[in-house]
Amino acid sequence: MSFTETTRTSWFARLKNGVVGIFIGLILVFGMIWLLAWNEGRSVKTYRALVEGAGAVVDVDSGAVEAGNEGKLVHIAGRIDPVGTPTDSLLEVSANGAAGLRRSVEMYQWVEEKKSETRKTLGGGEETVTTYSYAKEWRSDRADSADFRDGNGHQNPEMPLSSERFTVERAMLGAFSVDGRAVADLGRDSPVKMADADLQRVADALDTNRPVKTDGQTIFVSADRQNPAVGDLRIGFTREDTETASFVAAQKGGSLAPYRTSNGRDLFLSSAGIASAAEMFDAAQSENTLITWLVRVGGLIGLFIGFTLMLSLISIIADVIPVLGSVVAFGTGIIAAILTLIIGPLVIAIAWFAYRPLLSLAIVAVGALVAFGIGYLRAGKAKPLAAGVTA
Repeated sequence: MSFTETTRTSWFARLKNGVVGIFIGLILVFGMIWLLAWNEGRSVKTYRALVEGAGAVVDVDSGAVEAGNEGKLVHIAGRIDPVGTPTDSLLEVSANGAAGLRRSVEMYQWVEEKKSETRKTLGGGEETVTTYSYAKEWRSDRADSADFRDGNGHQNPEMPLSSERFTVERAMLGAFSVDGRAVADLGRDSPVKMADADLQRVADALDTNRPVKTDGQTIFVSADRQNPAVGDLRIGFTREDTETASFVAAQKGGSLAPYRTSNGRDLFLSSAGIASAAEMFDAAQSENTLITWLVRVGGLIGLFIGFTLMLSLISIIADVIPVLGSVVAFGTGIIAAILTLIIGPLVIAIAWFAYRPLLSLAIVAVGALVAFGIGYLRAGKAKPLAAGVTA
């Protein structure tokens, strides 16, 4: 079930949007410059903190807390014993021996999908054809049917229950106390079996007249789980079991806490199973490198979008003749890419320069060469075209 809507935007309205786009693009460019610079500073500080920590860490026996290690960065590994039982007090479901318990809730509901196709019209305007379609799906978050383009017959009820996580307050690793959530984060997930005795408690908690049934793992609040109706629920529980774990943290009395390095960074490394301190620091350095590159890529994409928005007014003006507008848009896209390849690496290089000057110079050189190459190829294609026009 779907319907189509057609909207038209005049050339003057697009010009107004283009002017607004210049300011939005400018804000986005400065924001991405800040993000790229901040990311390099974060990366360097994290790297230095990990190097400092790797040189200061002390391997200790988890069986006893030695006063001489108070405040030091220690590495311990061993068996985990949760203190207490994670419990969903609302539905009265617990997981004995686990460090954590997750409640997952899904509701069968209407969802809206929107697909748009835009084409330019003579005179610089645009025509957009949007198709809205509606289908029923299981979703863990409620789709607000009040925001649907066609809400008639597509109403979703409120979810009476949401997904939630429960963990023990703490766990013991030998003689050391560790935060329960940190232990649960390392846990191995497995489903909690549901019994018929759980069903009445769920029905009472939800105050529902719908039948409550289970297949042994999932609770269905539905008259017919094979043919669900809007508002039906699926509820499942997963336990998080951590048998052994390794930590690198500061010894604070009989517990583990984040270790503050000389540059103000906090170190608290954890790993499921038995891992050496060297392996944990290597993994942390790899994670730092991955995060750094992900933010770099995101920042460069943001820069490109920002420059594109700043230059969009030029192509809108040229859209009085649609074919000409497409050519100009392609050209402004090339310019945005060149600016991105110059500004992005330059910001990264400046941020790194104080720490790794050779790498900084290499980044600038690569960015400049790529930008020059694109410009050169673009100029090479333009010369034959110009010659043909002259003839």
